Amino acid sequence: MAKNDKRRFGDRKDGRLIRSLPGFSRFIPYIMPTRNDATNLYEERMEVSEVDRRLRRLRVEGYKGIGILHFLIAAYIRLVSMLPGLNRFVAGRRIYAANDIVVVMVVKRALSIDASETTIKLHFEPTDTIFDVYRKMNEKIDEIKASDEHNNTEDVAEALSHLPRFLLRFVILVLRILDYFGWLPESLTEASPFHGSLIITDLGSLRIGPVFHHIYNFGTLPIFIAFGAKHHVYELDRHGNMVDNKYVDLKFSLDERTVDGHYMAQAFQAWRYLFQHPEILEQPPTRIVDDIY
Repeated sequence: MAKNDKRRFGDRKDGRLIRSLPGFSRFIPYIMPTRNDATNLYEERMEVSEVDRRLRRLRVEGYKGIGILHFLIAAYIRLVSMLPGLNRFVAGRRIYAANDIVVVMVVKRALSIDASETTIKLHFEPTDTIFDVYRKMNEKIDEIKASDEHNNTEDVAEALSHLPRFLLRFVILVLRILDYFGWLPESLTEASPFHGSLIITDLGSLRIGPVFHHIYNFGTLPIFIAFGAKHHVYELDRHGNMVDNKYVDLKFSLDERTVDGHYMAQAFQAWRYLFQHPEILEQPPTRIVDDIY
């Protein structure tokens, strides 16, 4: 993680400037200045039979409602503890190591067409387990669903939406400039659904497949993950016997400026290993790797 007590010139409130990158890596954000320029799309079909068995056991033990979403977030946190480059972002055409692991989600207060929709932001530590994810998510979601009042994100959006169009465009321009230089107040970055480490959406709960979602040019989010519902596939095992395996389809939108292809390939290999050994996420990591300086 990039946390440190002493900020240096060039650092932001939400991230530490990485100064040891090779020249080509520092040059790329000038060639591809926006995330849409630099978006790579990737899809995976992950077998979740082991994960599903483990989650069923945890639900029997009292972790009501624990599911694939909790597992995916816990897996991402574990990957960041091993491969901290996954928690980098580009802002102001510079590459930063994020100070915190911040996951953004969109939630509906109820599963109905008329129910209001809001975003939540969850802060995690690289030592967090799936149980920490479960607790923090439940606390936040219960808080949102139990309240009819707007949260900070909705309050800011509501206030801005009442401005005349010409003034709103000017305010957004000012916000972009402040964000470019890392001068946005922490209260605004905390309220913003566009600032964080990862944004994830569970389309399986809506009974549809995942989509390749764009990542936003405003803010800092470098990764968007969408995943669909579990489905069954009948396959032959290595002994020639027919088995019923469960899969989940995932689609990723990735800012390629943060790490190279080899680094991301290592991340996906580790990701697959966690799907085969989900029990790992029930214990904190034995070692935390810090990002380069």
